[in-house]
Order: sequence, then structure tokens, then C-alpha cells
Amino acid sequence: MKGTLHLIPPIAHYIAHPHTPKDSRAEMNTQPRSLAATLFPIGLLLIAMASIQSGASLAKSMFPIIGAQGTTTLRLVFASVIMLLILRPWRVRMTANTLRNVVIYGMSLGGMNFLFYMSLQTTPLGIAVALEFTGPLAVALFASRRALDFLWIALAVAGLLLLLPVGHGGQPLDVLGAAYALGAGVCWALYILFGQRAGAEHGIQSAALGVVVAALFVAPIGIVHAGSALLTPAVIPLALGVAVLSTALPYSLEMVALTRMPARTFGTLMSIEPAIGALSGLLFLGEVLSTTQWLAILAIIAASAGATLSMRREASPAVAAD
Repeated sequence: MKGTLHLIPPIAHYIAHPHTPKDSRAEMNTQPRSLAATLFPIGLLLIAMASIQSGASLAKSMFPIIGAQGTTTLRLVFASVIMLLILRPWRVRMTANTLRNVVIYGMSLGGMNFLFYMSLQTTPLGIAVALEFTGPLAVALFASRRALDFLWIALAVAGLLLLLPVGHGGQPLDVLGAAYALGAGVCWALYILFGQRAGAEHGIQSAALGVVVAALFVAPIGIVHAGSALLTPAVIPLALGVAVLSTALPYSLEMVALTRMPARTFGTLMSIEPAIGALSGLLFLGEVLSTTQWLAILAIIAASAGATLSMRREASPAVAAD
């Protein structure tokens, strides 16, 4: 936690004042992006994805006690408290348009978490992540304007198809679990689009506001399902760990990254997520990867590297215009 407390306030201050000083911004827009400026948001995304995968493994251990519904609720409630204390977003002045973006961002965040955890009840982690990735992949596809962009998207799609067990002797997927994962992908796409708009207006503080909305959105479902089991002493420390690893830290970092790169680049870079999930399965669950799965990881990494090179040619981060 000390690292989080030291890291977030300086970044939040920089993001909250994206147009000052004007001279330095103008100079940055007229010069090529430096290597450090390019690698910074990429590093944030890598840390965020690794944190989320670690939190997912921890969260799954809570399912037998409070279910996916209760796990999602505690994760978001604890995360909202942590981020409120750190970022103090109540000082933000919001217009009606800003409030709309934050609410949609928060509801998509809540839906993404809830549906993903529901899918994990019957779907392996790596496959659930791959199916969920259809959301950001769609963002990358629809935002593409150059033929070269479709090469990176094609590589990412090829990697995802290789990760799926269809046609490789894998067991049939649970239909409902797969539907939950695809629904989480739709929410993920909305999270990217509206998170970029909310982040452009209020920076990292928008992440805190969004998590609060997400907690309010999901809490009634978790309370009805789990009831008093949510207060089980053995569950509270686990829920706190999941809140930090899976929500408070990664979504704050992603909010910073969203304001520093185009939406299509963000979506393509997130293709690393299934690969990280597969590697997490190898390290923490003893899942041995096949040659085909390693080829899938290489294809996804190649797509992300290509997207990174494309990002360095962008003049400035793309911010959705209202």
C-alpha cells in the first residue's frame, strides 16, 4: 500500500491539469513522442494486467463461501473505500455531461467485474479472459484507419483463436459461462470508451468515482445472494487483497494510461491479457502450456509490439470529443 500511496497523488495532479503549461503542451505536440513517454503507459498497463490476474486467482478461492456475486461486491466495496480515501474525488466539480460519462463508466466497470466472475464459476481462467477480450478487440477494430492496423488485429485474433480449446481436443465450453464472459467483453468495450472520456475530464479521480458507482450497482446483487456470509471473518482479508490487486491498483493505472494513448492502441495492447492469464495458470495453478498455446502467446505479443510502434507515430493521445 505504501507504493500506491506514493505513486497516485503526483500522477493524479499531472492528469488533472492536462492543459498546463500551454507552452510545454504545444511543444510536445510538435515533436515526436519520446521513448520514455511511449513506454510509460505501456508499463502501467503491464503492471495493471499482472495485478488483475493475481487478484483473479485469489478471488476464485472465495467463491465456495460467498459466490461470484458476493466476491464481486466485496471487491468493489473495499476498492471504492480505498480509492475514496486516497484520491478524495468529492472535490471534483462535475457537469451533467461529466456525470453521465462517470456513471456509464462505473456501470460498465461493475458489469465487467460481475459477469467475468460469474463466468469463472464454470469457465477456465485463460478461456474466460480470451472471450472477454472480444470487447477491447472490437474497439481496436472499429477505431482502425490504416491497413497496417489490421495486421496487428489479425495477429491478436489468431493468438486468441489458438488459446481457445476448440478443435484442439479441449472439453466443450459451458454455454452460460461463455455467455457471461462475452457479456463482460461488451462491458469492457464500454469501459474503454467512457473511461477515456471521464479520464480526459478529471483524470485518475474518475477511476475512484467509477468504482463507487460500480459498487453501488453490484452491491444489491451480492447482498441478496450471500447475505451475512459477506461478514465472515475469514473472507474479509481475502476480499481486501482482491480489492487492491484487482480493482484499486489496476484501474487507477489504466485510467492514467487511457489518457496517454489512442483508444485503438489501448485495445490492442490489452491483447496481452490472455497471455498473462495463461502464464499465471502455469505459475500458480500448474497448467502446462502446449506448443500451440506458446505460439498464441507469441502472436499476441507481436500484435502488441506492432501496436506500440504505431503508437509512437501518433501525434498525441486521442481524446473523445463531445
